[in-house]
Amino acid sequence: MDPPNMPSPTLTIPNTSYPASTKQAAGHIDGLLTDVTCTSFSDKIMVTITQEGRLAQWIHVPLSVSNPTSTDQYLPTATSEDSLLPMTHLTPKTLLGGSNPQRETIGQLYATQIASFIATKNPHEKRTVLVGLGLSKFEVSRVVFYDTIDLVRKCI
Repeated sequence: MDPPNMPSPTLTIPNTSYPASTKQAAGHIDGLLTDVTCTSFSDKIMVTITQEGRLAQWIHVPLSVSNPTSTDQYLPTATSEDSLLPMTHLTPKTLLGGSNPQRETIGQLYATQIASFIATKNPHEKRTVLVGLGLSKFEVSRVVFYDTIDLVRKCI
């Protein structure tokens, strides 16, 4: 029974667009359809790379540095030879997956390279990058690695 003379609650929903923007890209890598999705949240950037519907490993890479002495600001600028190397201050951490050391290392390499690209594209970016990987094969192949990173770059 409602108490007398009590106003009913009202809910006001602001008329704004959804705060997470999403971009997608797809392509064939090593004969497998690979889907990349990049979702930009207010506190994180989530990148998923899937093949055959898999999503088996999650890695996060904070872009903000807690120790200012470990930033790249005092290091020489990258030359054309090392411009594809990941930034040295990025520290990936496997959250889920990485069932063996090789899978974990390769996953962290992908995540660090993606985070480096995001930080290079926008040096003021401080959000954490969350990478979900679902690659069918975890082989160390330069061509597959570069093709995958190139597909991610189209999405970011």
